[in-house]
Amino acid sequence: MPIVTYGDSGRPLLLFPTAAADYLENERFFLIKAVEPLIQAGRLRVFSIDSINRYAWMDETIPVQEQARRQAFYARYLEEEVVPYVRDACRDATARLTTTGASFGAYHAANTFFRRPDVFRGLIAMSGFYDLAPSYLKGYSDDNVYYNNPLWYLRNLEGESLEILRTRCTITIVTGQGAYEAPEESRKLAELLETKGIPHTLDLWGVDVRHDWPSWRQMLPFHLERMGF
Repeated sequence: MPIVTYGDSGRPLLLFPTAAADYLENERFFLIKAVEPLIQAGRLRVFSIDSINRYAWMDETIPVQEQARRQAFYARYLEEEVVPYVRDACRDATARLTTTGASFGAYHAANTFFRRPDVFRGLIAMSGFYDLAPSYLKGYSDDNVYYNNPLWYLRNLEGESLEILRTRCTITIVTGQGAYEAPEESRKLAELLETKGIPHTLDLWGVDVRHDWPSWRQMLPFHLERMGF
């Protein structure tokens, strides 16, 4: 699977595309341009990757069980191949990445982050949803579903992973409240994090902020600066 990188120094950011798009979508829609000052200043290095949604959750020709199996393979690919690749590129064998994405990309960014907080240090989830059940699962569940559905597994999270999320991570959930946005999805995740004692920022932008690229081109550089990039 292809990966494109922007910059050659700075803290690593793993960037997911929306919906069924590819690894160059964020460049085509000028999200990379929006964070270019941080890249040019050597503060940020972006790694943009493919989604598998068109082969998994958005492929209605296969059963949910198979969609979930493919998602599980994707999660393993991220943890076992992408993370070592990024660390090698950054010449830092212990680097902890920040994840981000918008819309369906926010789900992947959040799921990737929450599954392995020992590997990922931060999350900027933009205009996302974090529970697959209402739109994709059709009442089905198995381990592949459970461990890739953040609103399910976070409720029961304990031990070292929970402690890392409480003490060593930075979490931002940001969404608009305008056309095609679903701010209630961000609120649900924030409320769950609150019950688990996990620090986070819920940032609700105004009713004039739509579910669209101009919004995300403002959100991402703003919150990268907030997180110290």
